[in-house]
Amino acid sequence: MQKHILIVEDEPAIRDMLAYALRKGDYAPLLAGDAREAQERIAERVPDLILLDWMLPGTSGLELARRWRREALTRDIPIIMLTARGEENDRVGGLEAGVDDYVVKPFSARELLARIRAVLRRSRDDDDDGSVQVGALRIDGAAHRVFADLDGASHPIQMGPTEYRLLHFFMTHAERVYTRTQLLDHVWGGSVYVEERTVDVHIRRLRKTLEPHRLEAMVQTVRGAGYRFSAAV
Repeated sequence: MQKHILIVEDEPAIRDMLAYALRKGDYAPLLAGDAREAQERIAERVPDLILLDWMLPGTSGLELARRWRREALTRDIPIIMLTARGEENDRVGGLEAGVDDYVVKPFSARELLARIRAVLRRSRDDDDDGSVQVGALRIDGAAHRVFADLDGASHPIQMGPTEYRLLHFFMTHAERVYTRTQLLDHVWGGSVYVEERTVDVHIRRLRKTLEPHRLEAMVQTVRGAGYRFSAAV
């Protein structure tokens, strides 16, 4: 089935170029020039992935990504940020907003399509994941949801798709130490270049989602080695 990809880009020439590249890659593009139009496209059809420009009129792409990560309808949609801002702090800011990947302008259609395929492949792999429980944390793989089982009740935990993949990997490989490079290979995949600091950003985001339930200590830093997930805290 053809995947639908929402392009949120205010410059018509770039938007048309992206749409052409997507069609050549056998994807169906949905087009929006700003935040309002993007919300309208999503209301009409929930896309399989969003290409989001950083610099948009009115609401910025960064602010839009944060909003979508808070809303139930868009929380699990993968987002690739399109940006001319190649500085590390800007890239980290995008990742902390919940973006799954980023492409720095100018970029080739080949690079863009490779990143789209990689992100969609990771998202598809999530659908095949089963349920798992470690201590008070539980993942319902069929529902694609995370729960904290505390005080005789199940409390839902909201998190982005990258944090979900990271947590699922940790929970299915508990009590083992993994380096940043190993986590990048297992969670992000080895076919797309992602900086090692990306792991640290998502570890912080994952811990932040677990903090309200006092479970953040399950994600442990092993000094000089990497990270470990453990119910023994």
